[in-house]
Amino acid sequence: MSIDLPFVTKVFSALFAIMNPIANVPVFLSLTEGASDAVRRRVAATAALGTTIGCLISIMGGQAVLDAFGLSVDDFRLAGGLIVLTIALSMLQGSSSQTHGRTPKEKKDTADAESVAIYPLTIPLLVGPGTIATLIVYGHAAEAKDKWPELAIGVGAFLALLTVALLSAPWLGRHLSATATAITRRLMGMILAAVAMEMIVTSLRNLFPGLSH
Repeated sequence: MSIDLPFVTKVFSALFAIMNPIANVPVFLSLTEGASDAVRRRVAATAALGTTIGCLISIMGGQAVLDAFGLSVDDFRLAGGLIVLTIALSMLQGSSSQTHGRTPKEKKDTADAESVAIYPLTIPLLVGPGTIATLIVYGHAAEAKDKWPELAIGVGAFLALLTVALLSAPWLGRHLSATATAITRRLMGMILAAVAMEMIVTSLRNLFPGLSH
């Protein structure tokens, strides 16, 4: 059985752009400021596990959620595309998207470092509306085109990279400059904008077949 590498790359690139491990390293360090490396590793492991579970739920249970609300995948693809585009535009402007929950300042001064592993680090920082929308769309595409192995490879490869990035955050924080982070955020914003436009155009073509002509 041949593997559709373009689909694997598309899934990996979309998740990398929307969750952006490199740009989120400073956020992780900010949320766990003052914690020991051991505590930070526990937070990273918990966040990685939570993100994995969130991704699996979005992929496997996404269609059931749509059916419960009487929505089609194209309805959700269009809405998801708009959400992802909003996130991409904020990244291109060098700011954090409120839509995707990139709000490290929400941490309270008295909060224990480990308490941020699930909220806000996992939800909604990593597994936010944009991530959920993207995974539901790709999950539907994998089911329709029998590309489950490709989806598993793409998602698995990204989650492995995310886990390594979070566990390496203390070391990366000492070597990643603010300029490098800003450049990465804008580059990922461009990729994410392209993914969003593909989602929007595809949904519009399916909802309004006349547009294809």
